[in-house]
Amino acid sequence: MSITYREVKADILRQITQGELAPGSAMPNEVDLAASYGCARATVNRAMRELADDGIIERRRKAGTRVRQNPIRQVRLNIPIVGQEIAELGASYRYTLVHSQAEPAPDWLRARMALDRDDRVMHLICMHYADGAPYQHEDRWINLGALPEAEDHDFTDTGPNEWLVSTVPFTDAQISFHAVAADTSLAGYLGCAEGDPLFQTERTTWLEGRTITFVQLTYRRGHRVTMQY
Repeated sequence: MSITYREVKADILRQITQGELAPGSAMPNEVDLAASYGCARATVNRAMRELADDGIIERRRKAGTRVRQNPIRQVRLNIPIVGQEIAELGASYRYTLVHSQAEPAPDWLRARMALDRDDRVMHLICMHYADGAPYQHEDRWINLGALPEAEDHDFTDTGPNEWLVSTVPFTDAQISFHAVAADTSLAGYLGCAEGDPLFQTERTTWLEGRTITFVQLTYRRGHRVTMQY
């Protein structure tokens, strides 16, 4: 039976973890590896590509392939539906639409979303509650050039994130995390004092290079995000 790329990958990974292939050391070329494993070069190539994608090895044209000195750890995040997130905490979920308006994109947003001067956006402000307490403040902008149907959609009962997930896929996303001081508006929505530190995420999603939405999600004090890699 011919060896599979998974078996090649597992064996190379074993050699790395057991020190047979030391950090920084050069890897044999694919032709030699294929001969040693008795398989096609394409099989070795796929195993090597996955090891590179996993951050275990580094492949450079003309310089060859080396075991990374420090393997790269990749954190993968999903984009949760806030209602499901709250339900998983064992709390009762409630959603409120605070503001909904189609308008010209302001200058700062055009720069963030790579929009033209005449582009319009759907601006939505929503609140999400857990057991009646403020949980998340959502300030979202949807590109109407990419999703014109958002202008006529009624977001009274269903949040925009849930609608977007069911309406349009995305190919790329950028997420940033930072602390912000509560201004008067956020303090009122989240039931905290003005100036209190709050956790905020900003997320932009694209579909094949075209910006779909930009959103700021601000959470009440004590919110925690856990990642695994």
